[in-house]
Amino acid sequence: MNTRMMMKTVVAALMATGVMHAQADTALLNEARVQAKQLAQQLQHTLKRSMQADGPVAAISVCNTEAPQIAAGLSEGDWQVGRTALKIRNPANTANDWEVSVMQSFSEQLSAGADPKTLEASKQEGGRFYYMKAITTGPVCLACHGENIAPPLAEKLDQLYPQDQARGFRQGQLRGAFTLIKTLK
Repeated sequence: MNTRMMMKTVVAALMATGVMHAQADTALLNEARVQAKQLAQQLQHTLKRSMQADGPVAAISVCNTEAPQIAAGLSEGDWQVGRTALKIRNPANTANDWEVSVMQSFSEQLSAGADPKTLEASKQEGGRFYYMKAITTGPVCLACHGENIAPPLAEKLDQLYPQDQARGFRQGQLRGAFTLIKTLK
């Protein structure tokens, strides 16, 4: 085989490998999006149901106990599913360095007018796939995360989360992010 033919073969092999990686990345990204959507839907459903049935103070207790259970239930198999924030409520959700930098970028993009639905990030490193999806502060979030939290709610939050930092948000601001890790085989 001459040098020119060998180069064409190498280039073709590299291109095929790149396509395979792109397809794998797309499949992982789509899988991560489904996992994040399931977490969001289950959390919203649980919180809404509790608020309607028992009111916002009781919903704080439900969120405190059921949110970690929902994340754990979705963290079966190769996925680890959770939430994090720059201003955390639960210390178990503390962000790592990459998550902090991604959320800072999300916040800057939101301030510049980006559509919050488009804010996501991913990377592959050390045999793992990492994914984050922005969570913005919606109207319902303001009851427990806003600037003016009613005294009974603030008391319950103080009781359950003595180190709570997740207050003072305005609608549309970055509240945090869904964060997912998949161990690759």
